[in-house]
Amino acid sequence: MSVRTLIFSLFLYIGWTVAAMAQSFAGLGSDAEGFAMPQRGYTFQFPQDHGAHPEFRIEWWYLTANLQSAEGTEYGLQWTLFRSAMEPTERAGWDSPQLWLGHAAVTTPTAHFVAERRARGGIGQAGVVADPFEAWIDEWTMAGADMQSVRLHARGADFAYEMQLEAQGPLIFHGENGYSQKSASGRASYYYSQPFFDVTGTLMLPDGPVKVTGQAWLDREWASQPLGASQVSWDWFSMAFDGGARLMGFTLRDSAGPDYTAATWIEPDGETTAFPNGAFFAEPLAQSRVAGRDIPSRWRAVLPDKGVDVTVEAMNPQAWMTTSIPYWEGPVRISGSHGGRGYLEMTGY
Repeated sequence: MSVRTLIFSLFLYIGWTVAAMAQSFAGLGSDAEGFAMPQRGYTFQFPQDHGAHPEFRIEWWYLTANLQSAEGTEYGLQWTLFRSAMEPTERAGWDSPQLWLGHAAVTTPTAHFVAERRARGGIGQAGVVADPFEAWIDEWTMAGADMQSVRLHARGADFAYEMQLEAQGPLIFHGENGYSQKSASGRASYYYSQPFFDVTGTLMLPDGPVKVTGQAWLDREWASQPLGASQVSWDWFSMAFDGGARLMGFTLRDSAGPDYTAATWIEPDGETTAFPNGAFFAEPLAQSRVAGRDIPSRWRAVLPDKGVDVTVEAMNPQAWMTTSIPYWEGPVRISGSHGGRGYLEMTGY
């Protein structure tokens, strides 16, 4: 192969990967003919469902953590692996239609460090196996014998981290026993979480290593066409309250009609209550100038049925993910009817 052909193939591969992964963020309502669709009444099977589902178009393993040093400094951490399929199958080698994207980040009160990895399926560069569980892209790994005890590693140009996660509660299933509706027309995904991880580990930052402890939240979701065609972006909240309860809530913004919301209330023992469209409400209270655009950096979030009326404020408003598909993702502080910490993801700004 000539150098020119090799360079062309490389650029074609990178462009194809970015185009396919862009669907994971901005094209979730596009046509998914031939792919499997989530169905009500699905019975989750573990450890199999911790692994990949190549018959579905889109999937992710999404972990965020609120951390603190011994001196009381707060940090945020993200480790995410996305899978996007060009076809509803898996094949070995370079013929695999499975494409992978990894995002890692560390947020401090004054800085936000980001790294991204891209990979093809079928050649061992990235993937997920269920038993024993391991998710990886290049040398980044999330691995453990099961989802109860997990090791986490990632490295970027100016940061790295090594974490140990220990689950202190059960898996949580959102929506209707894990069937998470995303639109009034019935679009949906399969969605479960492990929001009860305790974390210990070390952040490697430009100023040196920092020992940290805290809590992490892992989201697992897969689908093929979860959004309506006019649903273009979203705001997603995970909140861990001081009393031990937790709340997941999201707003899917619709360019042609009313926004769609849903929420899951999680008791300290893991008992859940799912809330349908309209029960959860979030509105921006203030904005910050971030990456040349105005981004909400303080929100009011309300779930009246559980007495929740809180202010959610970014720890560092500049937590912009400068990745192939840019978005905002960072740790938040919670005050009002409930106090605590959490994470916020905002797309489409």
